[in-house]
Amino acid sequence: MQKPPVNSLNLDLLVALRDTLVKLEKEKCKGMILTSESPSVFSAGLDIMEMYRPDHNRARKFWTTLQDTWIKLYSSPYPTVAAINGHSPAGGCLLALSCEYRVMVGPKFTIGLNETQLGIVAPFWFQDCMRNAIGERQAELALTLGKMFSVDEALKVGLIDEIAKDKADAISKAEDFLDEQSGLPALARSTVKVAFREATLNRLLKNREADTKMFLDFISMPKVQQALEMYMQTLKKK
Repeated sequence: MQKPPVNSLNLDLLVALRDTLVKLEKEKCKGMILTSESPSVFSAGLDIMEMYRPDHNRARKFWTTLQDTWIKLYSSPYPTVAAINGHSPAGGCLLALSCEYRVMVGPKFTIGLNETQLGIVAPFWFQDCMRNAIGERQAELALTLGKMFSVDEALKVGLIDEIAKDKADAISKAEDFLDEQSGLPALARSTVKVAFREATLNRLLKNREADTKMFLDFISMPKVQQALEMYMQTLKKK
């Protein structure tokens, strides 16, 4: 990802990600590493400007494109690794969780679904990804608090799989994972992967319109808009 300064997931970046994932699948990709050009941020998550005082039609397209991107990444038949070389809050954490394996550069970066701290709510499919990675109880605690995990904490609860000393090391460890997968029969490997992820995928696929409506209704609430404005003011002060 290379959308300066922090890879905020706006509509344009999501379209680029989705289209890339579609292309990789068509080209029968053997494996993918998702990382960031930024030296300090993997992805800052959803672009607040897509939700602040939104145009209804654009907001709908933004959300359905996010759904499309997640579905393509989460269900990809080829192996995927997140080389997390910077902070990874909210939607950035979702992208990492959607990959099969996660290597994170330590020790100063953080990762988590911190939506609660921003006055918004992580959608059920974000929550499902967290639950699948770290278990019901730890996910409930983390999501309620909007917790951002340190690298060591993330490894301890299973949010990430390995710690790397720098980006080059993270890429090397990611390549090791892909090399290990390359010796497996591709169809058998992908069938097992999809079977594990099927229930989570189907929950969104069967409820896409309801999820979209919930998002649009939620960001239209005055209290949510006030919370987003307060958060933006906080960012400006920084």
